[in-house]
Amino acid sequence: MSPHSLVAIVSLLALLVYLWMGIRVGGARAKCGVRAPAMTGDPILERHIRVQANTLEWLPIFLVSMWLFALYWNDRVAAALGVVWIVGRIIYAFGYVADPSKRAAGFLIQALAAAVLLFGALGRAVWSLAIVGA
Repeated sequence: MSPHSLVAIVSLLALLVYLWMGIRVGGARAKCGVRAPAMTGDPILERHIRVQANTLEWLPIFLVSMWLFALYWNDRVAAALGVVWIVGRIIYAFGYVADPSKRAAGFLIQALAAAVLLFGALGRAVWSLAIVGA
């Protein structure tokens, strides 16, 4: 397996989860009878839309941080943290759609995974620049 295959697989899985969320928005539209381009009108549809939008907001932070963590630290650890992020997003999605007050656990899981990736990559990049000079 090439050096970054695990991180590539996790990146693609994250995109598949995002695709799944988009499909769920479409299903909620059909079930609730809210036709595009309307974005409001049924609380369940609005929750699905919010889950998808919030995931899109986090994807750049997560993906860039995971790849840089893999480059600066370790592929396997980056991929494992990426799986944790994905699981957190799925928990967040089910919790938020069921009841917005139940989104906290999933949000915390994914936020912690993203924070480790982000600050781990940033810390190592700064260290490399300061100590190694490259």
